[in-house]
Order: sequence, then structure tokens, then C-alpha cells
Amino acid sequence: ATRTKPGGKLTKYQSIHPSIHPFIHHVCSVSPELPTCLLCVCLTGSVYCEEVVPEMTAVPTLPKETAYLYARYNKINKITNKDFAEIVTLKRIDLTGNLISEIQDGAFSKLTLLEELNLAENHLVKLPMLPGKLTTFNANHNHLKTKGVKANAFKKLRQLVNLFLGDNELEAVPVIPENVRVIHLQNNNITDVTSDTFCKGNNTYYIRPNLMEVRLDGNPVLLSKSPDSFTCLNSLPFGKYR
Repeated sequence: ATRTKPGGKLTKYQSIHPSIHPFIHHVCSVSPELPTCLLCVCLTGSVYCEEVVPEMTAVPTLPKETAYLYARYNKINKITNKDFAEIVTLKRIDLTGNLISEIQDGAFSKLTLLEELNLAENHLVKLPMLPGKLTTFNANHNHLKTKGVKANAFKKLRQLVNLFLGDNELEAVPVIPENVRVIHLQNNNITDVTSDTFCKGNNTYYIRPNLMEVRLDGNPVLLSKSPDSFTCLNSLPFGKYR
């Protein structure tokens, strides 16, 4: 019997035989070298490896033309420089809900097409170097502290639109690129914001038209103590004012 998740998403059990679903195309052959498609669903350009049994503890070997990898809710604990080195076609990686505590600094360095990276619900204490074309980065629900996030970690990501760093242990707001529209920093340990955190303290004419949503709720910082910190924003951040 086959199973389909709510919303029609294919599960790994539908990858056993192509006739189970007319749109399935096995892009990797059933061989000892590439067993991934025995455990996962392989569509053209996409690999779905969710809640794999037996437990998946490392990034699986992927077909060379993979553009989208969904490996959520497994037991992957480390990302190495070799895991994605030859899969330069990747545009989206979703590793939500694993046990990742370490990512080698060059793990994503060759992914020049990568636009979306989801590392939420893992055990990260620091971030690796991120690829320059990211538009969405999600590291909610980790153990990130400010010392584990380099000062320029996001500064050069000129296409970044959505930045999710909620439910971590950050003590300060990182440098946010001009193009970011949404930043979530809720439920961290941020204790202070200044006129330079979001704006440019020495330029009262400076505005940030792109930044539409800032979440600072669940942090110790009292936002009403720094009214000049938000003069460049379209709207006030979500957070504690009294």
C-alpha cells in the first residue's frame, strides 16, 4: 500500500516503483552507489527524504542534477564540505528537524545557485559561511549565540529577503542587509538596541523602505528606551515597550 501525506505530498513509500505515481521519475538508478532513491522519493530535480527509516544520520548521496532537497525530521548530525560539493545545481535545501550541531565552514561554498536554506530545529551553536544568492535563511529554534554568528555573516547577502533567527540565544541584533524585508529575532537574549542597529545614527534622513517586519518579542530589551532606534523604519518592531 502507498501513503500520501495531507496536501498530496508524496512519501518515501511511493518511490518503490514508478508505476505508483505517473509523475515520478527516478533520476538515480537502484544501485549500491546511489541507494538514495530506495529510501526517498526522487522526482526530476527533487529529492524528498523525510522521516526516513532506517534512520538517516548523514546527508544522502544525491543525483548530480538535484535542485531541491527536502531531508526533514531525520537524525542528520553534521554537514561536511563534501556533502554538497558536487551538487552545484541546488536551489533549495531544507534540513528542518534534524540533530545538526556542526556545519563545516565551506559546506555551502560551491552552491552559487542556492536561494533557500532551512536549518530550523537543529542544534547549531554557530553558522558557517553562507552562499551569496540566498533569498531566505531560516535558523529558528537552534542554540545560536552572538559569538557563533560572524559580524558580517549576512552583510554580503545582497539578495536576502527573509531572515529567521528566532528562538535562539543571541545577545545582539546582527548586521542586516539593506534588502531584507522580514527579520525574526523573537525569543532570544537581546538586551539592547541602538540608533545604529537598524538605522544610521548619524543620518536622520536615512530610511529603510524594504524592512517591513521586525520581531523582537520575547527578548529582555525594553524598546521604549530607544525611540530613536526605529525612526528609519516603516513600522515599529514587535516587542516589549513597557
